[in-house]
Amino acid sequence: MSRFVNWFFRNRVTGEITIAQMPNPALWVVLAAAVLSWVWHPPGRSGVNLDSLVKAGLVIWAVDEMARGVNPWRRCLGAAVLIYEVATLV
Repeated sequence: MSRFVNWFFRNRVTGEITIAQMPNPALWVVLAAAVLSWVWHPPGRSGVNLDSLVKAGLVIWAVDEMARGVNPWRRCLGAAVLIYEVATLV
């Protein structure tokens, strides 16, 4: 089990264990839009636009994590978020 955990969470760039890391630009946009939506509760078109920005940003972040994640954990996390976002669109 130790070898699997080491392989799954080991950062391929730094060699350290990486579970979470600083957000990339796409995730900063998602966080800002989500906080703005939560605080402001915009009605109508503005609310829809903010919600769309959050969802689009999460999809972009997820695809980026799947392509460039530093370890299998980060890639699986990206895949899980992408699956969730696609499933909630239906």
